[in-house]
Amino acid sequence: MNAAARIRYLLSLIKHHIVFWLLGILGICIAYYVLMLLALIIKFQALPNYINVFDWIENVLWIFESTPSLRDALLIVTEEWWLEIGFMNYDFGMGISEWSMFVSPWKMLSVATFSALFMSYLLVMKSQAKACTPSVNLASKLSTGVGGLFFAITSLTMSWVVCCATPTWIVGLAIMGLGVSTSLAIEPIGIWLNVMGFILMVVALFMALQRAPAMSTAELEMNKRIRS
Repeated sequence: MNAAARIRYLLSLIKHHIVFWLLGILGICIAYYVLMLLALIIKFQALPNYINVFDWIENVLWIFESTPSLRDALLIVTEEWWLEIGFMNYDFGMGISEWSMFVSPWKMLSVATFSALFMSYLLVMKSQAKACTPSVNLASKLSTGVGGLFFAITSLTMSWVVCCATPTWIVGLAIMGLGVSTSLAIEPIGIWLNVMGFILMVVALFMALQRAPAMSTAELEMNKRIRS
């Protein structure tokens, strides 16, 4: 099948499993942030004791109004927080945020987009488990795994007082046990690893669609009814 035919087949597949697809995206996004929070709790042996909710829309408007460069404004907006959950240490006067996990709408959109690609991959694999050759099957699974790893580690949104003024994914690696100096050494390739994660996921999806059957909408509807 050519690329256009594969995309049409994929869109038809999503359309006929839209509830499963949407619930899967939502579940992956929630699980990702919950796992981050659990990792922090386990690492520091303390439950979070504060939650901050920020007026993201108002803050974004203020950023655009007060930043002359549109490029700089967009870069700042990508790091703007909407929700923060963390641990405040009150041993130092008014207290200091020792660690936290935060939700940035831009990063959350990125996670949702990757989750959509992954759920699309699952739908294709479920609909045609035996359509691909073993080698293509293995290659697509390896591409999915590596891509998911690259994306997951470069999308971490954590802060730690020990690693101030460093990218959040570097903080996440340091918290999870990687040496701070080692984490900082790989900082320059962060954006490339993130992009590579997306590319590998798209490649895996198109490999899974390599022998996608030319099903009509009616056939997809019939298969859906049979499974239900």
